[in-house]
Amino acid sequence: MWSKVYEKVKRYPAKVRVARLLVENGLRIADDGKIYCGPIHIPDAKIAKAANADRRIVRNTVELLMKDEKLSRIFRALKPAGPNLADAAPYLGFDVIEIYADPNRPGIVAGASSIIAELGISIRQVIADDPELVPEPKLQIVVNGRVPGEVIEKMRRIRGVKSVTLK
Repeated sequence: MWSKVYEKVKRYPAKVRVARLLVENGLRIADDGKIYCGPIHIPDAKIAKAANADRRIVRNTVELLMKDEKLSRIFRALKPAGPNLADAAPYLGFDVIEIYADPNRPGIVAGASSIIAELGISIRQVIADDPELVPEPKLQIVVNGRVPGEVIEKMRRIRGVKSVTLK
């Protein structure tokens, strides 16, 4: 998806920043051209400040994206992913397993979740970076409780895994 968006805005660095902000945060563009995070309207000026751009650039970027039929459908359907528990995990009594792996290799999530399930540990959340947006994408698995060290060693043996850490 990002490659299609980038193709539309690549000649304008400020528009790239605005479009990236919209995509990374799951910000939706409504039929009236307003930007929303879930049900909350985000004014153009706030988007502009976050993207280090002028609010007119935000408006122009929105109009450009909405003129493209395919991108318009995508941006009308975006939603924020919800709370990412990874940073709050230590305060909630959870562990976080971070996996760096080949993003094109199938079975990484399946392999990791099988190892966790074998030990009777439940998964609270799985967060995967989009490889089109993040140069070094990672998979974060937030689990209920604590993870024994053997889990990390077993996960390092999954095909395509480069590294595994317990956060």
